[in-house]
Amino acid sequence: MKINGKTFVATGGASGFGEVSIRRFHALGANVVICDLNRERGEALEKELGEKSLFVKTDVASEAEVTALFEEAVKKFGKVHILLNCAGIAPPKRILGKEGPLPLDAFKKVIDINLVGTFNVLSKAAWVMSKNEPGEDEERGVIINTASAAAYEGQIGQAAYSASKGGIVSLTLTAARDLARNAVRVCSIAPSTFKTPMADTLSAEVIESLSKQIPFPQRLGNPEEFAGLVQFLVENGYMNGTTIRIDGAVRMGPR
Repeated sequence: MKINGKTFVATGGASGFGEVSIRRFHALGANVVICDLNRERGEALEKELGEKSLFVKTDVASEAEVTALFEEAVKKFGKVHILLNCAGIAPPKRILGKEGPLPLDAFKKVIDINLVGTFNVLSKAAWVMSKNEPGEDEERGVIINTASAAAYEGQIGQAAYSASKGGIVSLTLTAARDLARNAVRVCSIAPSTFKTPMADTLSAEVIESLSKQIPFPQRLGNPEEFAGLVQFLVENGYMNGTTIRIDGAVRMGPR
């Protein structure tokens, strides 16, 4: 799919992977829709990028708010062609802590935002995309979800996060098969540790330790490298139903 002139929606779009991807696609000529809970950052980014941008405050786990997100996007730009699901949380909690088992509500919250939220946005986006006129390769839309290396090698304290991201990996092929008749492609990206706001919560010692585990290059990933992969998946019409790791060949250890 050619990006210029298309409409690109990113959840978690006011920071991290989402923001970097919003900026890249805007520079490539796309209309961009910034979906985030952080109104201050989202409105500032919309103001900076100008007329070809729109901020919509959205809880991805809410059906009503996600429906409204796409209604506003279509109202301003006419159509939606590309979705990047980046919204997510990763609170570290062991299954058994000093006070007892991990509270079920804490586990459910991660699943609701990371997995249920991803499906919620994916399904609403696919419905809107299915109404598009076929473009290059007869396709109507492209959906890219964000999984994680934790889907494969979840570390200590990542039970909920790993389960949510593993669900995204498992969803990818089924979603691509379901939406094939609608000419909507679905792929996922599984990054390892990148220099995003989530990494900002880690100490310098932890970051150094993580970097040394990466075969090459021995550093955290750059969000621009993630955004470049998003661009590739959108532009290459034969990419469908797959999850791509972007991790410097690392396989995460227990901690």
